[in-house]
Amino acid sequence: MSAWSPAVVGLSGLLFIAPATAGGEEAAGTRPLLRADRGTLPAILPSDTHLLLEADAIERFLDGLDGDPPDWATVYGRGHHDPGHDDRLFNLNRERDVKREGRPVLQWRVAFVWYGELSAFDPKAGGFRVTIGPKFTQTRWGIVRFKADNLPGNLMAIPNPSLRESLRRKFEKGERIEIDMVMTGRLIPDESLVYDFSHEEEGQGLIMPVIRVERVYYLLAR
Repeated sequence: MSAWSPAVVGLSGLLFIAPATAGGEEAAGTRPLLRADRGTLPAILPSDTHLLLEADAIERFLDGLDGDPPDWATVYGRGHHDPGHDDRLFNLNRERDVKREGRPVLQWRVAFVWYGELSAFDPKAGGFRVTIGPKFTQTRWGIVRFKADNLPGNLMAIPNPSLRESLRRKFEKGERIEIDMVMTGRLIPDESLVYDFSHEEEGQGLIMPVIRVERVYYLLAR
């Protein structure tokens, strides 16, 4: 999606619909569909939000948390069949969890983006259900994939009336309508970063910041 950095790649084959959840979370998934681009986000999001939408911002975020990237080659060794592979990966996560304690970045409110697409139209609600999937960003630390904890169910984007009719016509013609789902939240203290390896590329390091989601925003590029 051209509104974001080309370093961010959506995996269109991994779309899913978030499951419904109990309690009051479902209402949080129903939000206005905003006609906005990246430049407008500082005016939309809480003023203390750190935008983690592009590789350089994500790298600075990781620098503040853990200082330096892991030595992925040493941790990987000969791969999953290496007898010491799992122990080295476990120790990497445990040691970095301890060293990370007390870092100011742990308290940041951050914003990250997932891929989104409008799906079925709900006439009663006047909005479109949203299918979503994570985005993977290549950085000098490795590939970064944000994990969303406490993600609300019943994701639905509500456009204004004039935009709704335009989108319905496109939808009825079979056109895909892609959006960005921006989420704000904070790292989970006891599980702030998870280090792993990609299942798609041998030896490729994968870093997963685990964010407890506070609010979602649906953006349709202008």
